[in-house]
Amino acid sequence: MSTSTSTSPAAVFERPARDLIARLGALPAANIGDAMERLGVADSAIQAIWPGAKLAGPAFTVWVAPGDNRGIHESLEAAEPGDVIVVSGGGDTSRALLGELIGERAISAGIAGFALDGAARDAEVLAEIGLPVFARATTPAGPYKNGPSRIAVPIAFGGVPVMPGDILVGDSDGLVVVPREQAEAIAEAAEAVFADEAQRRARIIETRRPLNA
Repeated sequence: MSTSTSTSPAAVFERPARDLIARLGALPAANIGDAMERLGVADSAIQAIWPGAKLAGPAFTVWVAPGDNRGIHESLEAAEPGDVIVVSGGGDTSRALLGELIGERAISAGIAGFALDGAARDAEVLAEIGLPVFARATTPAGPYKNGPSRIAVPIAFGGVPVMPGDILVGDSDGLVVVPREQAEAIAEAAEAVFADEAQRRARIIETRRPLNA
C-alpha cells in the first residue's frame, strides 16, 4: 500500500540572485570550502557520476525514505528552472534514486542537476544528455515509489545541513553547501582565496627550473 506524501505548503522559498550563483559557480569548490573554513563540505563519498560534471544552483530540498524516489518525482513538478534538486536519502546505496528517465524530465524542466545522498544509475546516458548528477554510488537496482517524503524542508545531506535556497556548488572535487544568507560574503571570500592561489601558483611557475637544467 502506498503511503501519502506530505509536502511543504506550496514549496515556496527565497532563492539567491542569479549573478551571485554565477559568481560561486565560476569558482572551484575547494576555494569555497576554504573560504568557509572547511565547513559546508559534503561527505567526500558523494561525487559526480560522470567526469567533468559541474553544478551550481539553489537547493530544492527533498527528504526521501532510503531507496524510494516518490519525492523526487513530486519535486520535478514543484522545482523551478535552475534549481538543484538535493536529496536526503539516508546514504542508502542499495537502490538508485534516479536514472535516465528522471534525467530527461529534469532537462525538459530546466533543472540544473541533482545531488543525492544515495545512489543513481544510467551514468553514461546522464553524461550524454549533460545532466550533472552527484551521488554516493551507482547501482543498476531501481527504486521503490511508496513514500513517504518531504519537499522544500530543511534536510541533512552528506553530513551538512541544507536549507531550501542554499547554494550547491559541485565539481571534480565534490560538493559544497553555501548558506543563502551568507552567500554574498562567502563569494567575496572565495574570490579572494582564488586570486591569492592564482598569484602564488604563478610565482611557483616562474621559478620552475627546466627539466634538462
